[in-house]
Amino acid sequence: MNRHTLLFLISFALVFAGTSVADAQPINYDESKVPVYTLPDPLVSESGKAIRNKRQWEKKRRPELLSLFETEMFGKMPGKPSDMYFEEITCDKNAFGGIATRKEVNVYFDASGKSYMTLLIYVPNGHDGPVPAFMGINFWGNHATCFDEGISLPTQEQIASYGPKFELAPRGKQVRRWPFEYILSNGYAVVTFFRGDVDPDYHDGFKNGVHGVIDGDKPRQADSWGTIAAWTWGLSRALDYLETDDDIDASRVAVIGHSRLGKTSLWAGATDPRFAVVISNDSGCSGAAISRRQYGEHVLRINTSFPHWFCDNYKKYSSKEDTLPFDQHELIALIAPRPVYVASASEDLWADPKGELLSLSNAAPVYALYGYKGISAQELPPVNTPIGSDIMGYHLREGKHDIVLYDWQQYVAFADRFLK
Repeated sequence: MNRHTLLFLISFALVFAGTSVADAQPINYDESKVPVYTLPDPLVSESGKAIRNKRQWEKKRRPELLSLFETEMFGKMPGKPSDMYFEEITCDKNAFGGIATRKEVNVYFDASGKSYMTLLIYVPNGHDGPVPAFMGINFWGNHATCFDEGISLPTQEQIASYGPKFELAPRGKQVRRWPFEYILSNGYAVVTFFRGDVDPDYHDGFKNGVHGVIDGDKPRQADSWGTIAAWTWGLSRALDYLETDDDIDASRVAVIGHSRLGKTSLWAGATDPRFAVVISNDSGCSGAAISRRQYGEHVLRINTSFPHWFCDNYKKYSSKEDTLPFDQHELIALIAPRPVYVASASEDLWADPKGELLSLSNAAPVYALYGYKGISAQELPPVNTPIGSDIMGYHLREGKHDIVLYDWQQYVAFADRFLK
């Protein structure tokens, strides 16, 4: 047996074994089969002490929870690199027929200049002073967010770094997910970058992306950062750049993400208080949805299908959600007192819409410490009927797992209340 045949058989066995393990816990879409569970109380410390005010929350309970999520789920992120620097590589002041200025900025992760992400930035023209912005990561490359031929394509070296399964998408492949002109017309800048620039979304033992740059050959630990944390780290580095950009008010930035990138936006909101508004779209299991419900995608499935997303410690909770030292309502609670919006789709049962809503309502007691009224709903609202409070928002959009103009319309209206 030659080496190539052996490698193929090993790879096949691993994939088959992973699928078999995940199939050992069936996917449940029946509300009557949701197990009985008790959620951890965000206002009770690990020592059992009740948290009664925002000072106790900020000094005691919030650091506890942040540390638990860091060590048991996402992994420990590094800080801002001391030798990071920025370079504007293109600028067009006549984008979209003159309504916006398009800039591309490279954010270099170290002094070598070899590892970087490229920010695609649109700023509305004719604004008076710095403008608020939406920031989010894209799935297929900056050029795939719209048909603007001025957007740079990735280099051959970048394409090679994205992994063996990466295929260069056509321009505008996901234009429906990024309605730039609508967002710009409402007075917001838009900032995005490709997830693969920070960490390609495949498991190679954390040798690629920023893990390879920052960690090098350092041995992995059970709480070493995964890919979701790496993307989160990238969002904070993009915000570092915005603090130097005179066109954008870095104190008025809403971080947004869809699906796996919605999990990322929640962790970014929890770990970086500079984000003024936090939005999660269809983030599901290990995002906004309550893990203990085990409805739709579950922890075993996510750890099996995407073993690189979270730290190794998280794997011990596969099929053991009731032993988690937290649940996802406490991830949302970590965002308090800043505004947070969670959205679901009616046909996206995989992401457990009800579980996403319940995370919001069960985070409300923490917001109450700051005098804010949260969402109290325990049942899903009718489709396309947004609900909210003075600090939270939620909607169940009709349709499938996606982010579309309807979603953006709700997010812009929500952001208007806090960023303008």
